[in-house]
Amino acid sequence: MAAFHRLLQAMVHKPPARLERSAMTELGRHLITITSRPETVFVEGRGSFLVDEQGRRYLDLVQGWAVNCLGHSPALIAQALADQAARLINPSPAFFNRPMLALSERLVALSCFDRVFLASSGAEANEGAVKLARRWGSRARGGAFEIIGFEDGFHGRTLAMMSASGKPGWDRLYPPMPGGFAKARLNDIGSVERAITPQTVALMMELVQGEGGVQLADPGFVRELRALTAERQVLLIVDEVQTGIGRCGRAFAYELFGIEPDVMTLAKGIGGGVPLAALLCKEELNCFEPGDQGGTYCGNPLMAAVGLAVVNEVCRDEFLHGVRQRADQLSRGLQALAKDHGLPGERGAGLLRALVLPSDIAHEVVAAARDLTPVGLLLNAPRPHLLRFMPALTISEAEVDEGLQLLRTALRQVMS
Repeated sequence: MAAFHRLLQAMVHKPPARLERSAMTELGRHLITITSRPETVFVEGRGSFLVDEQGRRYLDLVQGWAVNCLGHSPALIAQALADQAARLINPSPAFFNRPMLALSERLVALSCFDRVFLASSGAEANEGAVKLARRWGSRARGGAFEIIGFEDGFHGRTLAMMSASGKPGWDRLYPPMPGGFAKARLNDIGSVERAITPQTVALMMELVQGEGGVQLADPGFVRELRALTAERQVLLIVDEVQTGIGRCGRAFAYELFGIEPDVMTLAKGIGGGVPLAALLCKEELNCFEPGDQGGTYCGNPLMAAVGLAVVNEVCRDEFLHGVRQRADQLSRGLQALAKDHGLPGERGAGLLRALVLPSDIAHEVVAAARDLTPVGLLLNAPRPHLLRFMPALTISEAEVDEGLQLLRTALRQVMS
């Protein structure tokens, strides 16, 4: 034991080389290192803009990784939080509350599903989907338990969801990893057929792989996949954590593909910035027994009240029409940038888009855009050669134009 404590003290006083190379600044000295952050502290946000402690403004095309669907600090969310916080915050998930019931009813009315479980994060909702599929498999499929995912897929950061994901290198971070997860290739139906075994209970996929570089599933592939999974009695789980609640110009991305999944997960946009997620399923899959699934904050009225306000606003026909208009504008603008700078092109669905760069300069572009004056531009680079755009669904026509002009300037600086 004494030897262990000496080793621990040595590690505390002499950080490993990996930590020495990270941004170990006075600013973040009390935070566990999980990412490299710029020397910027944000203090205020309104709509499409953030403001830092020095008063600099930034046009934000990341929005918390597609979380702030109504932009920063919308009055609708502030009001919903204030009203509900003054009435009831959390009576425990052992009891019903009215916002939980109202949000669940609204989600069922909007979708092809019958039942809803409310949670706090996308990883939690996806874990719930795997649990539900395996519970169903134990009852209806003779104990089938394997889940097929896709290369470059992303389903969250719990150990099980890292195993379900296809992000390169994740299988080596925290060994041993949970088993029971196979992989296929997006848009390759043959790879799916080869991955299915008698123990396969479900297939989990993103219709648009956000972290994978905004890779779209081909509509024909999705229809073949739906037919194949139905034929083999394999559940189709769609992870709409990033694409759901208006991001792709419809309430849910599956509507664009002309299919009905068996299970769907939501997060990010459903809370408009607060921690909220949902697992939805068809009635015949409602097979949890009391105690099989739960969580201290699941279905709490504070978050459910916000979710109901967000869903009611975003899923209006007029609002979704505006999303599609801004998506067309952003797509055309990115195509023009690609043409002018000799870039490979752009792709996406709705207001989830990507610009492909000619080489691994994405992080340089992100830094150059952030440092622009007098207004900075916040971008995301999920791949070294690619920029991802996830603006607020409320972004204006003028703000899209401003963002494109700022991006043009950053590209010119980096590529000149």
